[in-house]
Amino acid sequence: MLIKSTPNWVIKENQATPEHIYLNRRTLMKGFAGGIAATSIGAIGGAAFAQEGRAAMAAVRNEAYQLDRELTPEDINLKYNNFYEFGSHKRISANAEENLVSRPWQVEIGGLVNNPMTLDVDELIAKVGGLEERLYRLRCVEAWSMTVPWIGFTFAKLASLVEPLGSAKYLRMETFGDPKMGNGIATQPWYPWPYVESITMDEVANELAFLAVGAYGKQVSNSMGAPIRMHLPWKYGFKSIKSIVKFTFVEERPIGFWEEISSAREYGFWANVNPEVPHPRWSQATERVLHTDERVPTLLYNGYAEQVADMYAGIEGQELFR
Repeated sequence: MLIKSTPNWVIKENQATPEHIYLNRRTLMKGFAGGIAATSIGAIGGAAFAQEGRAAMAAVRNEAYQLDRELTPEDINLKYNNFYEFGSHKRISANAEENLVSRPWQVEIGGLVNNPMTLDVDELIAKVGGLEERLYRLRCVEAWSMTVPWIGFTFAKLASLVEPLGSAKYLRMETFGDPKMGNGIATQPWYPWPYVESITMDEVANELAFLAVGAYGKQVSNSMGAPIRMHLPWKYGFKSIKSIVKFTFVEERPIGFWEEISSAREYGFWANVNPEVPHPRWSQATERVLHTDERVPTLLYNGYAEQVADMYAGIEGQELFR
């Protein structure tokens, strides 16, 4: 479902997109003419971001999702990442790119559903059909931010494949737990592997909730969470689990990786962005924009309040913003 209202962070596309990408779009559209109808609303083709080992992904640009700042250059997104399966620092990129084997990749979807299934990630992509591209903001709990042109599909499409039962209250997600592939698992045994996160069924159904299988016109990179990761743009980035192998619809609320580590004192279940609620060790009032290093005010729900705030009405007593 498209966003009907016009949020205050929407601006024209040619202001939101780096100029070299914007100017290349006409050429790229011609290159994909055989696979995308001439009436499609836009696309970024993989040819603009050629990188060895990552196949181009054609996706229709969903113009309902725009930005208030330039896209973060791909090279920065690839190299400035948290991915604890490959180490507890920002220099995991080379390690992840070399060691994560993202094809073939089995994805299990089950739990409280009518139609459980286990299939290869490319089979899953084919089943949901109709990949789209969305320009989203990402706000890290560490008070930095970036923007990404994700390619993927909504959580609602995933749910429609398996038909969750009425008793399902949460969707639990789990990443790979293989220490041979992720040496951070082997060298950091004190962490509660595998990485687990979860969201409510209301959040599953929200129009913003997105499963990304690509970025910058190609399959999503290893360091960004290949071959499938989630992105919830109104929440802090640690909620957006990478390299998912299992989706399980459950009745009881799971405990997430960082929630368990901190006993929910620093990283809770909800993790919604709020500039007025500080992290116990730093302020969340502003954020550093990667690439420009500009310090800008943080927005409530990362600027997506119009689309998500209603989900939390009536539960304000919970720790919604940590």
